[in-house]
Amino acid sequence: MTAVDVAAPSTATTTDWRAALPLQAVAGLTLRELRADDAPVLLAMLSTEEVSRFISPPPTTVEGVERFIAWTCRERLAGNYVCFGIVPEGFDAAIGLFQVRSLEPGFGTAEWGFAMGSAFWGTGLFVHAATLVVDFAIDVLGVQRLEARAAVANGRGKGALRKVGAVQEGVLRRSFLRRGHYYDQVLWSILAEEWRRQRAGHHPVIH
Repeated sequence: MTAVDVAAPSTATTTDWRAALPLQAVAGLTLRELRADDAPVLLAMLSTEEVSRFISPPPTTVEGVERFIAWTCRERLAGNYVCFGIVPEGFDAAIGLFQVRSLEPGFGTAEWGFAMGSAFWGTGLFVHAATLVVDFAIDVLGVQRLEARAAVANGRGKGALRKVGAVQEGVLRRSFLRRGHYYDQVLWSILAEEWRRQRAGHHPVIH
């Protein structure tokens, strides 16, 4: 595993996440609940070909994104799912998002996914945000196994998962349908006990 070291969140998390997601921040970014006024920027950021080619098709209108944001709140209230917007320092709107959904009652096993505007790729923003999300999933939601799926052809996505310490497990053949074609995906996982050891025992510098 590749260990990561980021500053501790500047705001405390709350276990009452069903009522409202906690605000979390480290140097350079904030994670927060999505808001309806994020919709225009999210649409612009996530609908480009380079971002959308390896994710499930995002909404194509501002109204569609607003409906998606409303759905994320309903699913959080139901205890099934959380979605954090990524807000870089100096910005008001989210430029990307992280999703965590339960795969079994109680969040013992969960799946996460992420998408971020390409202008912010390669800035280090992903690793800092992802570390906060995994901490939240394990420490607050109680996730013991966190899974991710990335298309075999998605080298950037696989590299991002590797950077945050995910372990490649195997290939899911023809498991992702996009524009009428099925693609193979790689299954990745993070286990709670391994994540805690990684966070406690390794402190490399992120460049």
